[in-house]
Amino acid sequence: MSSTKVTIGLPGHSAPGVGFEAPFEMLDACHERVERMLRLLGKIREHVQTHGADTQARDAARDVMRYFDQAGPHHHEDEERHVFPPLLAQRDPAVVAVVIRLKQDHREMAVMWARVRSALAALVGAGDDWAGFPAEDGQRFDAYDALYRRHLLDEDNVVYPAARSVIRGEALQAMGADMMARRGVA
Repeated sequence: MSSTKVTIGLPGHSAPGVGFEAPFEMLDACHERVERMLRLLGKIREHVQTHGADTQARDAARDVMRYFDQAGPHHHEDEERHVFPPLLAQRDPAVVAVVIRLKQDHREMAVMWARVRSALAALVGAGDDWAGFPAEDGQRFDAYDALYRRHLLDEDNVVYPAARSVIRGEALQAMGADMMARRGVA
């Protein structure tokens, strides 16, 4: 029986080509990375069905955990601090309703992430005899993926365009400076 090496990583996993002087472009780049991490999560699930908890699966799980442990919370805080408040102040009922839902999503995502992360941590710590993800983990992954994808659509199609029209000049510069400072970037 010959074994075929399967790469489950995704090409192009690099830092965005924009800086903090362009905060909305940074937020857009984060959305692209979130989508890549969600795809990688799906590939991990497929991979472990055939190959178990091999090195590739464990490394990919670590990558997903690192992203959603570190970059994900920073991204949500960027929105909570800088994007949502001016939109709520504008009082456009349709936009306010979406912002309120997105704020709730952030809380729900944190809870859901803890469960998904637990399953990934089990994979990372698994031995060769690992039986794979139980069905309830698959349901958690699916729910997390679906919530995040709807969330991204709402931000990309409603919230970011509205925010770009009201966050300009000094407020935009302050947003970029805060994003940089909270990440410890000089």
